[in-house]
Amino acid sequence: MTTPYAIELKDITKRFGSKVIANDHVQLTLKKGEILSILGENGSGKTTLMNMLSGIYFPDEGQIFVNGKEVLIRSPRDSFDLGIGMIHQHFKLIDILTAAENIILGLDGPSRLNMKEVKAKINELTGKYGFDLNPDQKIYDMSVSQKQTVEIVKVLYRGADVLILDEPTAVLTPQETTRLFKVLKNMRDAGKSIIIITHKLNEVLEISDRVSVLRKGKYVGSVETRDATVESLTEMMVGEKVSLDIERTKPQGVEIRVEVRGINVRSHEGVHILRDVSFVARSGEILGIAGISGNGQKELLEAIAGLQEIESGEILYDAPDGTVSKLSEMKPEEIYKLNIHLAFVPEDRLGMGLVGSMDLIDNMMIRSYKDGWRPYVDRRPPRKLAEEVVEKLEVQTPSISTPVSRLSGGNVQKILVGREIATSPTVLMVAYPVRGLDINSSYAIYNLLNEQKQKGAAVICVGEDLDVLMELCDKILVLAGGRVSGIVNARKSTKEEVGLLMTGGKGDK
Repeated sequence: MTTPYAIELKDITKRFGSKVIANDHVQLTLKKGEILSILGENGSGKTTLMNMLSGIYFPDEGQIFVNGKEVLIRSPRDSFDLGIGMIHQHFKLIDILTAAENIILGLDGPSRLNMKEVKAKINELTGKYGFDLNPDQKIYDMSVSQKQTVEIVKVLYRGADVLILDEPTAVLTPQETTRLFKVLKNMRDAGKSIIIITHKLNEVLEISDRVSVLRKGKYVGSVETRDATVESLTEMMVGEKVSLDIERTKPQGVEIRVEVRGINVRSHEGVHILRDVSFVARSGEILGIAGISGNGQKELLEAIAGLQEIESGEILYDAPDGTVSKLSEMKPEEIYKLNIHLAFVPEDRLGMGLVGSMDLIDNMMIRSYKDGWRPYVDRRPPRKLAEEVVEKLEVQTPSISTPVSRLSGGNVQKILVGREIATSPTVLMVAYPVRGLDINSSYAIYNLLNEQKQKGAAVICVGEDLDVLMELCDKILVLAGGRVSGIVNARKSTKEEVGLLMTGGKGDK
């Protein structure tokens, strides 16, 4: 008699409304004691499928089997009771509590807990699998990887035998990723079954035993990882061969375009975000900004764009004609009136970049609405631009008259990047430009950034995938604790050196 699967999904279908089929009769199996990676382009139904396993959604059709027995999962409590725990990309922890207090929060038990026993059980779990965790440490005093450890230990403490991790390495350094993978392998060897949702193909090949692929909500197939390559997995996801090469050209016409001199930025609460940050961005180069999430990347770009007040220091713009303007003393409107061609793709797409209730045409017009009052508005140029962006970046939209809030996050990002690049900027700043995009679209964006570099723009790119930054950029500035911990040559440095700088260590400069 064969051993039943830890998880088996049969003909799982999930619809949202009458037109959107997120999962279409999906088949999926998870063996006991294996690490399974789930791959698929943006919108392929990966997270929706896992949300049904974790009790957030309920399937419209199909069956779920746990250890060979058919089950109904109507809530996260049902999922927990079946030994299934999901670690989401955005952690659900209370900052002012300790690790131990977060781990036991919400559990049934006596009104007065024996915290000594709780901590002993936590230490037993961390020792068994190789975690490094202090049960008494407050969450607000933890790094991102430590917070992730708390989330994982939290589901293990509740007795999970199946763990689902959504993009677990998105905000980790290479060193932290290595440590996490070692722990996951220890858990697998101890009999745990693990599902990882990720878009990093090299990591898939390193950590998983088997890979299952979804495409447009349908199950494509599964392969043993030992028989897979980056190219074969990409072809399964996309349905055709895709070139995964980023053509990094040599910098030409290099001139200083932006000078940042010792700037300091504080939050509204008075917390130091950026400390004495200095660097230059040059025309004809792509400068990458690397760092663990929350180390000042967002505020740095906003300061250059005039959207973030700086406490001290200065930011200068060196125009191609030789004139120098002090951006740090200007508001965005003043920068615009000086005809400084500065484009900014912010992290917050709909909050800062686009207006969700407006259609594509109106969002293209936002860039020029302050040019002056006219008795009528000529909508032909923005209409043409909207059509070009839709065609070039393959934006999936019913029409250019559709409000952008109705589009997926990936399509919203394409519209924003396309609009900013269309202004022919001398400085182009992008924050996480491919977040939420599929592989085809991501490489289209990388090529667009390279085109702007070749046209003489100074490109500043904040990214979370170090592999891409190392391949795309000419130089990489690393932020740690709000300070510049180093600036490296991307052609000569290694991912490990950059990862060390991200944690505040010293790498090869």
